[in-house]
Amino acid sequence: MAYSDKRTRILKGLTYAALALFVLAMLMDFFYVGPERTQGEAQRIFYVHLGSFLGSFLSFTAAVIGGIAYLRTRNTKWDTLGLSSVEIGLGFATITIVTGMAWARPIWNTWWTWDPRLTSVTIMWLAYAAYLMLRTGIEDPERRRRFAAVYGIVAFASVLYTVIIIRVRPDTIHPVVVGPTQADPEGAFEVSGRIRDTLFFNLFTFAVITVVLIWHRIRLENLSEWVARRKMEVLADL
Repeated sequence: MAYSDKRTRILKGLTYAALALFVLAMLMDFFYVGPERTQGEAQRIFYVHLGSFLGSFLSFTAAVIGGIAYLRTRNTKWDTLGLSSVEIGLGFATITIVTGMAWARPIWNTWWTWDPRLTSVTIMWLAYAAYLMLRTGIEDPERRRRFAAVYGIVAFASVLYTVIIIRVRPDTIHPVVVGPTQADPEGAFEVSGRIRDTLFFNLFTFAVITVVLIWHRIRLENLSEWVARRKMEVLADL
């Protein structure tokens, strides 16, 4: 198992860039942008909250791409992309839920309520957790990859539902960052000035972090498979 020096240098550079961007994003969250007019200091949590949701969205989108490509080519590298993307996306989704709860406590005076948006993101998390359980429950490698590819594509419906739910349900209390909703036709939140700058910088930062983490996870999975093959070869020679 070997990688080209050029790709390794690119990954290393992106890793350092992601770390630097994350530090800058946190500095902007805590020091550059002031408290929001109605939500106060709790609004600072939303920059990470939205960034992590973007990370999960990009990861699950990559899993769909991997699933489609695997079904078309049967090349295992696409299955590796699907698995890696789901694991990273599930991690980001967990951060989204935890930061959402941290924001809800001072704003809604509760850690959790079964609002349509919160319910949909929980369904999304469970759907992709089930993806990992599906993979562990199928022993045949080719069958496991095929089933996982199909499931990864179908499960993306839960992501789309989570994205659109707050724009079509009039009974949700979850805020929308940009644009009108059924619950608030005038638009729930005005993004401008330092709030806009901080938000978009965080979104860009989490997009870069997502790419870097998926790339590293793919290499880790490749290393794991190489070790497993070498182990089988050594045992066969005994």
